[in-house]
Amino acid sequence: MAGSVRSLTTAAMVDPIFADPLAWRMVKAPSLEELETLAETAFRRLPQKFRALCEGLVIRVEDFPTEEVLDELGAQSEFDLLGLFQGVGLPFRSEGAPGQMPNMVWLYRRPILDYWAEHDEALGAIITHVLVHEIGHHFGLSDGDMAAIEASVS
Repeated sequence: MAGSVRSLTTAAMVDPIFADPLAWRMVKAPSLEELETLAETAFRRLPQKFRALCEGLVIRVEDFPTEEVLDELGAQSEFDLLGLFQGVGLPFRSEGAPGQMPNMVWLYRRPILDYWAEHDEALGAIITHVLVHEIGHHFGLSDGDMAAIEASVS
Protein backbone atom coordinates (compact mmCIF):
# COMPACT_ATOMS: atom_id res chain seq x y z
CA MET A 1 0.00 0.00 0.00
CA ALA A 2 2.80 2.42 0.85
CA GLY A 3 4.22 2.06 -2.65
CA SER A 4 0.90 3.03 -4.21
CA VAL A 5 0.67 6.05 -1.91
CA ARG A 6 4.11 7.20 -2.96
CA SER A 7 3.31 6.75 -6.65
CA LEU A 8 0.08 8.74 -6.25
CA THR A 9 1.99 11.45 -4.42
CA THR A 10 4.66 11.49 -7.11
CA ALA A 11 2.00 11.62 -9.83
CA ALA A 12 0.26 14.48 -8.04
CA MET A 13 3.51 16.43 -7.76
CA VAL A 14 4.07 16.38 -11.53
CA ASP A 15 0.44 17.26 -12.22
CA PRO A 16 0.51 20.91 -13.35
CA ILE A 17 -2.17 21.83 -10.82
CA PHE A 18 -0.10 20.54 -7.89
CA ALA A 19 3.25 21.65 -9.27
CA ASP A 20 2.08 25.22 -8.71
CA PRO A 21 2.52 25.99 -4.98
CA LEU A 22 -0.37 28.45 -5.14
CA ALA A 23 -2.73 25.62 -6.17
CA TRP A 24 -2.25 24.12 -2.70
CA ARG A 25 -3.90 27.17 -1.09
CA MET A 26 -7.34 25.56 -1.40
CA VAL A 27 -6.33 22.12 -0.04
CA LYS A 28 -7.52 21.62 3.54
CA ALA A 29 -7.45 18.90 6.14
CA PRO A 30 -10.73 16.98 6.38
CA SER A 31 -13.34 18.56 8.65
CA LEU A 32 -15.02 16.68 11.49
CA GLU A 33 -17.93 15.85 9.19
CA GLU A 34 -15.65 14.72 6.35
CA LEU A 35 -13.63 12.49 8.68
CA GLU A 36 -16.86 11.00 10.05
CA THR A 37 -17.96 10.21 6.48
CA LEU A 38 -14.58 8.57 5.81
CA ALA A 39 -14.96 6.51 8.99
CA GLU A 40 -18.49 5.39 8.12
CA THR A 41 -17.31 4.37 4.65
CA ALA A 42 -14.35 2.47 6.13
CA PHE A 43 -16.69 0.71 8.58
CA ARG A 44 -19.03 -0.39 5.76
CA ARG A 45 -16.03 -1.95 3.97
CA LEU A 46 -15.21 -4.19 6.95
CA PRO A 47 -16.27 -7.86 6.76
CA GLN A 48 -19.94 -8.47 7.60
CA LYS A 49 -19.02 -10.93 10.37
CA PHE A 50 -16.97 -8.23 12.11
CA ARG A 51 -19.64 -5.54 11.62
CA ALA A 52 -22.26 -7.90 13.07
CA LEU A 53 -20.42 -7.74 16.41
CA CYS A 54 -21.16 -4.03 16.40
CA GLU A 55 -24.92 -3.93 15.90
CA GLY A 56 -26.05 -0.33 16.30
CA LEU A 57 -22.49 1.02 16.53
CA VAL A 58 -22.30 4.80 16.44
CA ILE A 59 -19.15 6.43 15.06
CA ARG A 60 -18.37 9.94 16.27
CA VAL A 61 -15.49 12.25 15.47
CA GLU A 62 -14.19 14.98 17.76
CA ASP A 63 -11.06 17.07 17.47
CA PHE A 64 -9.61 15.70 20.74
CA PRO A 65 -10.58 13.35 23.56
CA THR A 66 -12.11 14.99 26.63
CA GLU A 67 -9.94 15.75 29.66
CA GLU A 68 -11.91 13.09 31.54
CA VAL A 69 -11.00 10.42 28.97
CA LEU A 70 -7.35 11.50 28.94
CA ASP A 71 -7.19 11.36 32.75
CA GLU A 72 -8.99 8.00 32.91
CA LEU A 73 -6.55 6.44 30.42
CA GLY A 74 -3.48 8.14 31.83
CA ALA A 75 -2.62 9.85 28.53
CA GLN A 76 0.16 12.40 28.73
CA SER A 77 -1.01 14.41 25.73
CA GLU A 78 -4.23 14.94 23.80
CA PHE A 79 -2.32 13.55 20.79
CA ASP A 80 -1.72 10.16 22.51
CA LEU A 81 -5.16 8.79 21.69
CA LEU A 82 -6.41 8.26 18.12
CA GLY A 83 -9.68 6.59 19.05
CA LEU A 84 -11.74 5.00 21.80
CA PHE A 85 -14.46 2.32 22.02
CA GLN A 86 -17.16 2.96 24.63
CA GLY A 87 -19.94 0.52 25.27
CA VAL A 88 -20.75 -3.09 25.92
CA GLY A 89 -19.90 -5.63 23.25
CA LEU A 90 -22.79 -7.54 21.71
CA PRO A 91 -21.82 -10.86 23.37
CA PHE A 92 -21.92 -9.16 26.79
CA ARG A 93 -25.15 -7.22 26.38
CA SER A 94 -28.07 -8.07 28.60
CA GLU A 95 -31.47 -8.15 26.94
CA GLY A 96 -33.10 -7.18 30.22
CA ALA A 97 -30.95 -4.11 30.85
CA PRO A 98 -33.13 -1.07 30.18
CA GLY A 99 -31.78 2.01 28.48
CA GLN A 100 -28.37 0.72 27.43
CA MET A 101 -26.41 3.30 25.51
CA PRO A 102 -25.29 2.32 22.02
CA ASN A 103 -21.75 1.12 21.40
CA MET A 104 -19.66 4.04 20.21
CA VAL A 105 -16.29 4.50 18.58
CA TRP A 106 -14.77 7.91 19.01
CA LEU A 107 -12.17 8.98 16.48
CA TYR A 108 -10.03 11.96 17.36
CA ARG A 109 -9.43 14.07 14.28
CA ARG A 110 -6.40 16.13 15.27
CA PRO A 111 -4.35 13.19 16.62
CA ILE A 112 -5.27 11.15 13.52
CA LEU A 113 -4.22 14.00 11.21
CA ASP A 114 -1.00 14.46 13.19
CA TYR A 115 -0.24 10.74 12.87
CA TRP A 116 -1.05 10.89 9.14
CA ALA A 117 1.36 13.81 8.66
CA GLU A 118 4.17 11.90 10.37
CA HIS A 119 3.72 8.50 8.64
CA ASP A 120 3.72 7.23 5.09
CA GLU A 121 0.18 5.81 5.24
CA ALA A 122 -3.08 6.68 3.52
CA LEU A 123 -5.63 8.46 5.70
CA GLY A 124 -8.25 5.81 4.92
CA ALA A 125 -5.90 3.05 6.06
CA ILE A 126 -5.25 4.85 9.34
CA ILE A 127 -8.97 5.33 9.97
CA THR A 128 -9.65 1.65 9.17
CA HIS A 129 -6.83 0.61 11.50
CA VAL A 130 -8.17 2.71 14.38
CA LEU A 131 -11.74 1.42 13.88
CA VAL A 132 -10.67 -2.23 13.72
CA HIS A 133 -8.42 -1.92 16.75
CA GLU A 134 -10.88 -0.04 18.94
CA ILE A 135 -13.64 -2.53 18.19
CA GLY A 136 -11.32 -5.55 18.14
CA HIS A 137 -9.65 -4.90 21.48
CA HIS A 138 -13.05 -4.47 23.08
CA PHE A 139 -14.09 -7.91 21.82
CA GLY A 140 -10.80 -9.51 22.83
CA LEU A 141 -9.55 -10.16 19.31
CA SER A 142 -5.86 -10.87 18.91
CA ASP A 143 -3.56 -8.59 16.95
CA GLY A 144 -3.40 -11.34 14.32
CA ASP A 145 -7.20 -11.41 14.02
CA MET A 146 -7.30 -7.65 13.62
CA ALA A 147 -4.49 -7.70 11.04
CA ALA A 148 -6.46 -10.26 9.03
CA ILE A 149 -9.58 -8.08 9.17
CA GLU A 150 -7.60 -5.05 7.99
CA ALA A 151 -5.95 -7.07 5.22
CA SER A 152 -9.37 -8.16 3.94
CA VAL A 153 -10.24 -4.51 3.31
CA SER A 154 -7.06 -3.41 1.54
